[in-house]
Amino acid sequence: MRGSNFWFYTIMVIVILHFVVGFAYLIFKLSPKKGDKKNKTKNE
Repeated sequence: MRGSNFWFYTIMVIVILHFVVGFAYLIFKLSPKKGDKKNKTKNE
């Protein structure tokens, strides 16, 4: 049973890191860029 705990924790760490990286990527992609405000005011 000691080996199964190792694999369980290893897989759980990978899953948690996957979620953290995914959320960080989404926040990065959805955050407004510096140039977006200038372009929006010119187009409006």
